[in-house]
Amino acid sequence: MSEIEVPLKPIGREDIQKLEAVLLLGTVSRQDVIEKMRCADPKDRITWIDSLAVAAGALAREKAGMTVTKIADELGRGEQTIRSHLTGKTEAGRLVRETYEMLLRGEKVLPFLVKEAEAPSKEEVDKLKQELEKERREKSELQEKLNKLQEKIDNASKALEAVINQLKT
Repeated sequence: MSEIEVPLKPIGREDIQKLEAVLLLGTVSRQDVIEKMRCADPKDRITWIDSLAVAAGALAREKAGMTVTKIADELGRGEQTIRSHLTGKTEAGRLVRETYEMLLRGEKVLPFLVKEAEAPSKEEVDKLKQELEKERREKSELQEKLNKLQEKIDNASKALEAVINQLKT
């Protein structure tokens, strides 16, 4: 199986979105973050997720070389909020940066998500095709038997009707 390529220095919108998604999901799935959210007031969990999302978006854009002003504009937040996340003054900013550093060290931050679907081998495909053909043949044979039995039932029914009609007369 191959792993998803995570661009640590994104070039272009798609790379930024990939890095942002991995940073957010990687941070949210960390055991320490899960524990913090579990202990937090349920009303604060949404704020937590939002802060992590903004921090992940800000860091991904910073790594792509965007200015704080441009990042703030894209994310719909104030420049001071973006700076706070990027400098690690906020807990969300610190956690997202830790996740980024884990990526830099080559650690898997999404071991449950980074695997892509493995394509079946040619042998598996051929085997499945053979099984499908066998099933189709069996279905055809059974349909033929069913038709013959239906015909026998129809003939028997007609014969019974004829006998009943003769008995009535």
